[in-house]
Amino acid sequence: MPALPVAFACPIVLTASERERLKKMAYGHKAEYRLRQRAQVVLHAARGRSNARIARETGLHLDTVRCWRGRFAAHRLPALGDRKRSGRPAAFTPLQTAQVKALACQLPAESGTPLSRWSARELAREVVGRAIAGAISASTVRRWLRQDALKPWQYQSWIFITDPGFRPKAERVLDLYARTWDGERLGADEYVISADEKTSIQARCRCHPTLAPGQARAMRVNHTYGRGGALAYLAAYDVHHAKVFGRCEPKTGIAPFMNLVDQVMTQEPYASAKRVFWIVDNGSSHRGKKAADRLRAAYPNAVLVHTPVHASWLNQVEIYFSVVQRKVVTPNDFTDLNEVADRLRAFEDRYNATAQPFQWKFTTSDLDDLLARLDRHTADHPEESSAAPAA
Repeated sequence: MPALPVAFACPIVLTASERERLKKMAYGHKAEYRLRQRAQVVLHAARGRSNARIARETGLHLDTVRCWRGRFAAHRLPALGDRKRSGRPAAFTPLQTAQVKALACQLPAESGTPLSRWSARELAREVVGRAIAGAISASTVRRWLRQDALKPWQYQSWIFITDPGFRPKAERVLDLYARTWDGERLGADEYVISADEKTSIQARCRCHPTLAPGQARAMRVNHTYGRGGALAYLAAYDVHHAKVFGRCEPKTGIAPFMNLVDQVMTQEPYASAKRVFWIVDNGSSHRGKKAADRLRAAYPNAVLVHTPVHASWLNQVEIYFSVVQRKVVTPNDFTDLNEVADRLRAFEDRYNATAQPFQWKFTTSDLDDLLARLDRHTADHPEESSAAPAA
């Protein structure tokens, strides 16, 4: 019988750059395993070895070796990747995907749905209810929304600027943080105090003792409690020297705030200082020109500086209050108001022993950038700005 024709292996000749890339693929720790095998096949073939020998040394099937050797000979390095596959037919059309994303970008109230915000499960239910799709899972909806970083279950709050003098008021506060007033540097005998009240700190006596944390167990606080009343915590924070002066009062008001002022202004170095600037918000205890006149009448070297309306975030004492809330008040478990007051006073001493000034980074340049962005937003959405006063 005549002999069958023998299929010769495709000869492989590599360039220097191809050889370098193949070595990285074949022996690199970060390369995929399948790419490492294919690169090793090509490198063996470039040494003139037969397909049978390559199959024995790599542990691959002979047909596999023949396949990748032939593909590389025909199309070089790009051929070592996987070819495009048809895969399973799509269960949803691009139009359905776009409709689901558009629905996620609407408020539920706009469609009469009694929800405050969408969840993936509620969106899937609404999609079926609107006949956008016959059936769809919450995981599919979540995967589609993730493609465009849509998270309708999250929300952020904001407030429109209504104070006509927002910029000059905010600029004065920021200048004081930078130790500047009316364009002049503050002297060594001039101080900046940030003051405010933290209202309604309750004394909640838990019905069962709090359990200390243990191995693989968080601290446990009983949910039920008895109410022991509430008090107000007033604090004055020396911005540049990181010193806190605090006091507890039964409630807020003009008299409690002036008690705090007396506590600070009767001490040195504030009593003999050239000027002491008091930064406050627009709370009823220290609002308007009357409060400024009252402070100046009591202490001629004191200057009251108000933050803009709805801009308490410019007051640095709020940062200290957030520290108090996290480290002293929460979780709230006090037998009575005396224990609350004692804990707050003890924390003041602890805080003052190691405190450093806050690294305040918001400057007047940042303020101008913020106002410019708000102006652009107002120009692009005039309907929102026109509805703001009514809100």
